[in-house]
Amino acid sequence: MVAEPELQVPQMIHFAAMALVNLMGRSLEEIEEAISGLNEPKYRARQIYAGIYRRLLHSWDHFTDLGKQLREKLKEQFTIEHPPIRQVFVSRDGTRRYLFEVPPGQKIESVFIPEDRRDTVCISTQAGCAVGCLFCVTGKLGLRRNLTSGEIVGQVLALQSDRGTAAKRLNIVIMGMGEPLNNYDNVMKAIRLMTHKDGMSISPRRITLSTSGVAPGIRRLAKEEVIPNLAISLNATTDSVRDMLIPINRKWNIAALLETCRGFPLEQRRRITFEYVLIEGVNDSPEDARRLADLLQGLKKKINLIPLNADPWIPLKTPSWDRILDFEKILVDRCITVNIRRSRGDDVSAACGMLAGREEPAADAAIPPGPAR
Repeated sequence: MVAEPELQVPQMIHFAAMALVNLMGRSLEEIEEAISGLNEPKYRARQIYAGIYRRLLHSWDHFTDLGKQLREKLKEQFTIEHPPIRQVFVSRDGTRRYLFEVPPGQKIESVFIPEDRRDTVCISTQAGCAVGCLFCVTGKLGLRRNLTSGEIVGQVLALQSDRGTAAKRLNIVIMGMGEPLNNYDNVMKAIRLMTHKDGMSISPRRITLSTSGVAPGIRRLAKEEVIPNLAISLNATTDSVRDMLIPINRKWNIAALLETCRGFPLEQRRRITFEYVLIEGVNDSPEDARRLADLLQGLKKKINLIPLNADPWIPLKTPSWDRILDFEKILVDRCITVNIRRSRGDDVSAACGMLAGREEPAADAAIPPGPAR
């Protein structure tokens, strides 16, 4: 007998559904290009852009200024997604710490700080951080990855949505997890989105970028059309101490950093903020205060004194309030504008230097409140 030929079963081909394009973090020009194949007038991109960044919309069903047919076409190709909020921790002082998750399973954090006449949002630019500052819990994580412009600006939009329609002014501080100038392009794209007149329309004067001292990044920032306020995390008055606290100082020491700051363009009434974390027995002596005043002489500046936020992960201590006030007085007597930054949200690990993507607050992290002033 002749064997019957083997039955050939056609191979089944599985087509994965086309991934939707996320428009979060896209510029107006990029949105114009994205929808160019939909045979719609160019002004539709401006409506979409305003919907995302001004009206805080993230569902096509809510774009009621667009026709139903267009909305259906947009649903087939595009999405608008913030980084998802996994947990929110509420402090006794009203501060809120937001725990987000970004691929691949990385945790990042933002902080919302309510005040009488304004609200402040502190956002992250990296998952983890490579700088490794001794006084900062984020530095213990190492660098996991840079955040995209959409993940950066998405934090602001997510917190704005949660904030509601508050009439108070909103300030943005880029001081969360990560070194912003080590993720320069994505951070600057996010800042341009925040300041665009057809979108969030936030003044650059209400955005502050804090750096540990990446001198080339500061020089590059100085050439931008849109320049936020600049804050320098200085924290020491000698290279030997700063080398220990901020290892990046071995690359760009105090002299090189301050020389870069002296060349930074400042509009009228704008100043560079120098942040100084006070650490017991490390950088809190009267001699340190006097050296700090001498180092910054001639610069348009203000100084934020930040008492170390104690954390179980950090083997350092907070100075006494008498010591902090003595440090402040030496600077004030030299006619320097000084603020002591009060800890906010320390009981839920939301204070400066405490962000680490934790799913519960650090134990015994709070420091005693300072004297009434």
